[in-house]
Amino acid sequence: MKKFLYVLAGLFLVTAGHTQNPDPVKWTTSVEKISATEYDLVSKATIDSGWHIYSQDVPEGGPTATTFTYDDSAGNFKIIGNTLEEGGKKNEDAFFKLALTSFENEAVFKQRIEVSGKVTSIQTYVEYVAANAVKGLPAKEVELSFDITAATTVKEKVAGGAEKVAEVKDIKTKDADSKQGIWSIFFIAFLSGFAALLTPCVFPMIPMTVSFFTKQSKNKAVGIRNAIVYGISIILIYVLLGTAVTAIFGADALNALATNVWFNIIFFILLVVFAISFLGAFEIVLPNSWANTVDSQADRGGMAGIFFMALALAIVSFSCTGPIVGTLLVEAASKGGLAPIIGMLGFSIAIALPFAFFAAFPGWLNSLPKSGGWLNTVKVVLGFLELALAFKFLSQADLVLQMHLLEREVFLAIWIAIFGTLAFYLFGKIQLPHDSPLTHISVGRLGLGLIVLSFTIYMIPGLWGAPLNLISAFPPPQEYSESPYGVGYTKAGGGSTAETELPEGAHLLAPHDIIAFNDYDKGLAYAKKTGKPVMLDFTGWACVNCRKMEQNVWPKPEILKILKNDVVLISLYVDDKRPLEANEITESKLQPGKKLKYIGQKWSELQTLKYKANSQPFYVLMDHEENNLIEPVGYTPDVATFHKWLEEGTSKLKK
Repeated sequence: MKKFLYVLAGLFLVTAGHTQNPDPVKWTTSVEKISATEYDLVSKATIDSGWHIYSQDVPEGGPTATTFTYDDSAGNFKIIGNTLEEGGKKNEDAFFKLALTSFENEAVFKQRIEVSGKVTSIQTYVEYVAANAVKGLPAKEVELSFDITAATTVKEKVAGGAEKVAEVKDIKTKDADSKQGIWSIFFIAFLSGFAALLTPCVFPMIPMTVSFFTKQSKNKAVGIRNAIVYGISIILIYVLLGTAVTAIFGADALNALATNVWFNIIFFILLVVFAISFLGAFEIVLPNSWANTVDSQADRGGMAGIFFMALALAIVSFSCTGPIVGTLLVEAASKGGLAPIIGMLGFSIAIALPFAFFAAFPGWLNSLPKSGGWLNTVKVVLGFLELALAFKFLSQADLVLQMHLLEREVFLAIWIAIFGTLAFYLFGKIQLPHDSPLTHISVGRLGLGLIVLSFTIYMIPGLWGAPLNLISAFPPPQEYSESPYGVGYTKAGGGSTAETELPEGAHLLAPHDIIAFNDYDKGLAYAKKTGKPVMLDFTGWACVNCRKMEQNVWPKPEILKILKNDVVLISLYVDDKRPLEANEITESKLQPGKKLKYIGQKWSELQTLKYKANSQPFYVLMDHEENNLIEPVGYTPDVATFHKWLEEGTSKLKK
């Protein structure tokens, strides 16, 4: 009612008198370049004397908060963290009878972004209320434009307040995680390239290729030059493939599909087909006409001929490299960004190096092992790995739909069966099509068999509740199981898990008995009742890093103590595909005209609108008025860092 009277009084005074400036706030913008991809969008409000505008954090019953909405519909930049505000004074407002933070004379707001595409300008809408000692104007929305091309380069400032320091640390952590993810993709792709090299379709082609270059090269110098061109051509072909995937789907498009049910089901089927092919049921081959056409071009000689030789290698070896490349592209593309290109770079370097070296120095061929049945063994091992990975995609679809068809025990049982069968195969107890008669097993095959058998035995206790931290990113979480506390586990002397008296809407998060809510309102009400701060956990059923946090960081004694005793945990699953109740279906504020029909859409929009972030996990510590106690953080695998964040945030409410 006060807000209505406030706005009504403002409207009357604006129309009745013109002695005061009806628009006492002027906005200007600038852009600060932090790094090659990161910028700060700076919005500066110059406020007439005697007037003020309000902060972005306004308690319930107060005036309209200053709100920034950044137009990222083109998908070429990402919001990092919240919009920061500098200065401001907190005083008792005479009209609202509330302690409100406001800005006089000048207000500066900064929003950090990460650019992932070609961006020249960014549009932003700011909504604010201007007021003085006797009246307030109605809420006004102004469009701001930021010219990225006119950005000025600045150095990162660490000093300037705890919140600023926290934000810088969070950004650095995200940068480190991003770089770590890129390097892990490159490393996995590089190993995949060597695995592909040791398949029956690729390995025997090394002597054939060397023979071709030996005949074509007039002297050693020309031979080395041709070998280098050949290796670069192989790399170029595969990198172009990764570039095509990125260009067609967009740098981050497939990342958004990671929780899409049909995306995961389609790639489950695709990987199963790849696995069956590697196990010897059939071969995936490209049309012969393609190989013949490319082969004829290779006879032309010169640089063009060498390039077509490399293309011929890619096509002829497709039956072995295709499933590996396909799996690699699926995994890389699901991470978004430049991962597909980096993945193909690592894969192609591993393929190109042996061909180039042996072509340049043909005498080294004598050191190569002879082709034989061991090549088919490599192919079969890759088939088993493809099959195991396929069930990870199916598991994600099941988690998102909450169908409970592929719970933790079932998933682990399937993996135990797959890797157990692989161990029997390596020990020579099982033979598949195209296998040569096996009179004995080599030391290398025996060693690999022992490793696979050990891994299989390691997974077995997981059926009884063991956390299995080595593979925490792959199986469903422990609470998504038939026996969250482990098979046969008893509490309080009973025959089953006996839960303590829980507040309305809460459940025990197994296996550590953390009281958790999935309902925002009920969780907040319980926090007010107990006097504890709220910890919002924006998470996802298909979120790999969320599982790593929950299984590797949360169980640590110093972390678990806080989660169980000092905060009220509210877990909001942004990929929850269960429908909202009819009375909860609303129109999206981010996409006008679109209805929010699913629970996950509701929480995803909340995270995007309020915290200007859309990645998970994302943790927020807030008070009972829903104000942040400390700058939110994302994936924080370092236990000491996460513990310090929890301690600092919870201590502020106690004060």
